[in-house]
Amino acid sequence: MKKLFTETGLRWWWLTLIFLLADQVTKQLVVSNMDLYQSIDILPFFNLTYVHNPGAAFSFLADQGGWQRWFFTVIAAVASIVFIVWLAKTPKQQALLSAAFALMLSGAVGNLIDRVLFGYVIDFLDFYGFGYHFPAFNIADSMIFIGAALMIFDSFKNGESIDNTNETKV
Repeated sequence: MKKLFTETGLRWWWLTLIFLLADQVTKQLVVSNMDLYQSIDILPFFNLTYVHNPGAAFSFLADQGGWQRWFFTVIAAVASIVFIVWLAKTPKQQALLSAAFALMLSGAVGNLIDRVLFGYVIDFLDFYGFGYHFPAFNIADSMIFIGAALMIFDSFKNGESIDNTNETKV
């Protein structure tokens, strides 16, 4: 069992736990200190705005009758299991990919907790500019995005190293 946590991507559990904790603490700070829909101006392009999102990214399916709560709960639970399996199968040498999976796992679990406990996700990071207002999001959403970006970057990085090692030397 020890080998599983030292020789695989599971050695990155600490990253998952840090950002899961950051997500849940910030959400509870918002809930306990702000009224629903309250907005606090922070910067000319950023507010803290407390909203509930019963849908998915960009409030997709938010206006449905409630079935989406369980649909997105199942998706988040399955995604979390997939990320754990991928972490367990990723060799420790693939640190960037392991960190990506750990971040995406923290985001999936963070939003899963909200859906199970409340039936919606707590969002509060509100960016806007150039006549466009982005949907509010949270730390968990940010970790999913950053993890996905790292995974894409890693795929290009690994692709280059594979191509370089397969070149025929003259």
